[in-house]
Amino acid sequence: MISRATLAAAALAASLATAPAVHAEGLGAEANYGRANGHWGSEIGAGYALDVAGFSLTPGAGVYLRDGAAKLYGRVEATYALPAFATVGAGVRFSSDKARPYATIAMPILPKLRVKGNVGPKYYTAGLTLGY
Repeated sequence: MISRATLAAAALAASLATAPAVHAEGLGAEANYGRANGHWGSEIGAGYALDVAGFSLTPGAGVYLRDGAAKLYGRVEATYALPAFATVGAGVRFSSDKARPYATIAMPILPKLRVKGNVGPKYYTAGLTLGY
């Protein structure tokens, strides 16, 4: 008879064996300038990218600075990397009581440095991304 501990160990071993197909790409930071919540300001944020076969899911959070005030925001992006060209995708930014969908594109300048743009209804920014 197989014990529960043996089954749990087998399940853990199976999940570790398949782990290379899904791996964390890592931390990243962004600095953007643009219009959000009806005002011009700067976004400074960070996220953690999870990659699967060219696709990436990146949850993140940061602070939106404008006119001496600061507001927290969160976001989730789903992107696809076009090798040596650009990363394209879509995201949702959560701030105050609003969720704003947007399209995103990032183009490499250096290996871990990209210029990035986000465009959506009442939300658009341009800036730099370091990492991921």
